[in-house]
This record gives sequence, C-alpha cells and structure tokens, in this order.
Amino acid sequence: MIWVKAAMLVLAPMFLALGLVLPLVRFEKLYFFAQNPSLVEIVAALWRDGNGGLAVLVGLLSIAFPAIKLVGLGAEAFTASSAGARSGLLHALVPFLSKWSMMDVLLVAIVIFAAKSSGLAEAFTQPGLWFYAASSVLAGVLHHLLQRQGRAQ
Repeated sequence: MIWVKAAMLVLAPMFLALGLVLPLVRFEKLYFFAQNPSLVEIVAALWRDGNGGLAVLVGLLSIAFPAIKLVGLGAEAFTASSAGARSGLLHALVPFLSKWSMMDVLLVAIVIFAAKSSGLAEAFTQPGLWFYAASSVLAGVLHHLLQRQGRAQ
C-alpha cells in the first residue's frame, strides 16, 4: 500500500502541472476559427482583458488551492503518526480544500455544454482537462487513504 501512496504523491502533482499547461477545451467557430486555451492561458487572458478579480478568483480556485492541497497531502504523508504532528495548518487546510477539488472540471463541463447547446461554437475536451481531473481524483483518493491510515494508528 505504501507504493500506491508514493505513486499517487508523484502522479497527482505531475498531472496537475500537465492539466494547467495543456489545452483544456477546443472551441471551433464556423469551422475556420479554433481556440485551445489552457488554464494558465485563461487566467492570463482574464487578467490582460481587465477582469482582474475574476482572474484572481479562477487562479486561486484552479491553481493555488490544488497546489496547496497537494503540498498538504505531501506533508500529511511524511509527518509522524502522532496526533501533535498531524495538527498543523496544512493538515487543517486539506479537508477544506478537498471540498473544492472538482469544481473546475464541473465548470468546464458546463461551458462545453453551453457552447454546444447555443449553436455558436463546437466544444471538445482536450488532454488538459483529463489530467486536471485525474489529479483531483488522485488527490482525493490519497486524502482518503491517509485519513484511514491516521484513524487506524
């Protein structure tokens, strides 16, 4: 079981990084124009277009929170099993951040549905979305395994 947790500790951040820089969705308009934005490009475009508040919100929820959660999971995995070692700030943040894990995947799914149902554009999922979702799922499973391990000890 330790090898499974170790693999998850390596794969989840790797998948998150790929999910941030690879295209999330492909929008095709009128068969000639296509866009393949990544999450980092979306945040940068929001900032550049004067939507600073939205850029900060999306950046926090999509980039910062998942990264902090993975750091917290890593800290939780490497701390001693004593109750005192598990009572730090990161350990307290991980359950809170876990509640927001799949929100971005849901938002992208809603955007794809809206684009397809409006008839203005066709939208297709891209590898970035799948890597981002896989990172969220791996982090959730790892959190569950670490919580179960903590209760058992």
